[in-house]
Amino acid sequence: MAGNSQRRGRSSGAGKKTASAGTGGKNRRSLVGRGATPPAEARHGHPAQRKAQAEVRRRTERDRSRQRAEETPELLLGRNPVVEALRAEIPATALYVVTDAGRSDERITEALTLAADRGLPLLEVGKAEFDRMSNHALHQGIGLQVPPYDYAHPDDLLDLARNSGRAPLIVAMDGVTDPRNLGAVVRSAAAFDAHGVVVPQRRAVGMTASAWRTSAGAAARLRVARAVNLARALASYQDAGLQTVGLAGDGDVDLHDYDGFADPVALVVGAEGTGLSRLVRERCDVVVRIPITRDTESLNVSVAAGIALYAAAAARR
Repeated sequence: MAGNSQRRGRSSGAGKKTASAGTGGKNRRSLVGRGATPPAEARHGHPAQRKAQAEVRRRTERDRSRQRAEETPELLLGRNPVVEALRAEIPATALYVVTDAGRSDERITEALTLAADRGLPLLEVGKAEFDRMSNHALHQGIGLQVPPYDYAHPDDLLDLARNSGRAPLIVAMDGVTDPRNLGAVVRSAAAFDAHGVVVPQRRAVGMTASAWRTSAGAAARLRVARAVNLARALASYQDAGLQTVGLAGDGDVDLHDYDGFADPVALVVGAEGTGLSRLVRERCDVVVRIPITRDTESLNVSVAAGIALYAAAAARR
């Protein structure tokens, strides 16, 4: 009886499929092609994926809002800013003045005179209407309407350089967000005979009225181009024979030791605080530094650009 029972036990177990060790209860065929577990952000329906998608949507909407804002006229407000902008002869389409806005104020009087000399329309509006037009910002009863800036293409700057008879000198700005820094760099670039300035289309400031004003009229003489992808624009400049020279506090070569400024150059400066982005830095043929005292952490981007542009101009004499 015992032998029969043992045979029955072996017989009943012989046709039963058991799980292989290490399969987690599943057979080998069901595990084929699964691969490594994807990160949480890539798993459908995972909270981390929803959070990542929401951040992408927010970033996209911010970029679209900034682009829409740059495609519409800008209203420059305040007595001093308006007068300074008119003195710098920045492009404008109209001057708005609030009724009884203190015509005895010498700044408003000067603004009216400068606008009339340029043939700009002088539009008188009520205070309530102008409050609405300015989104209730402080306007001091006056505003200058500035049209969207007409950007050049990065390749246009190469054409300007070829026609100038001088070796190309172009400034590329990587992610600079302060319009005053952009305006100051444009001013220095014009002062030291650069052929233009390139800014990225995204995550960087454009030629706002504040940038125009800071350039002190230089933006009327120097073209500013906008690149969809700054790293690709630099690659295009390299293909055209320019050496891309990055500027960073941790650069490999001291500025006074670099001897290539007499040749075709694209000078690349980084954003406030963060400096050159990884992709842009990788696109630089050389990264130079400006020696400073240890007590000073870093230089303002427009100051650093001005020093490097002076070195380039001195090498070209």
